[in-house]
Amino acid sequence: MITIEKPLSKAITERRSTPSFDGTPIPAADMKKILEAGLSAPSGYNMQPWRFVVVQSPDQKKRLRGASYNQAKVEEASAVIVACGDSDGWRRDLDLMLQQGREGGMPESYAEQAKSSVPDYLSSFSADKMFGWLNKQVMLAFSFMLLTAETLGYDTAPLEGFEQDKIHEVLRLPMSYRVVALLAVGHLKGADKFDGGRFDITHTVFAEEFGKPIKL
Repeated sequence: MITIEKPLSKAITERRSTPSFDGTPIPAADMKKILEAGLSAPSGYNMQPWRFVVVQSPDQKKRLRGASYNQAKVEEASAVIVACGDSDGWRRDLDLMLQQGREGGMPESYAEQAKSSVPDYLSSFSADKMFGWLNKQVMLAFSFMLLTAETLGYDTAPLEGFEQDKIHEVLRLPMSYRVVALLAVGHLKGADKFDGGRFDITHTVFAEEFGKPIKL
């Protein structure tokens, strides 16, 4: 069966945060496309500090629901991708990142500089600053996955209602992991969410400096 992908522009404008899912399993090939889209996202220094846990079994989704303020869609979704950031990932992955970079044409001068500049920079972060940095990196990958799922014909719901400690316990996450958001993926059950609308471009976009309207 050939899947006809929805145009990205249509996926963006038609997307709603799905209120309820029917639980139909997601084929492995589709899940791989969704995950690979996330892995293709840009990241600071190309350190790719995101880590994803894909929860699909009924028992584990039920436990995850208990750590997510009992939101029914966590258990109803075909899959829930738990998007995390690893605050120690750069320590373990720097050599691998540089190796792959060199294989892709990274200049040796850049690689040598990054070997010291990246640890010097990231090791200076406070816990709060590291969490802020991780959130930015992870949400880029998260958005890539969400939109790819939508282009493949799936419905999605990004979720930020969860308890950090409880999800750590359910998923047995390392201490260096910070859960950023959950992405519920599946097919809509029942009525879709209403269209909440979006502010006009003149309300939120300015030209050159704050307060100057942009002319398009």
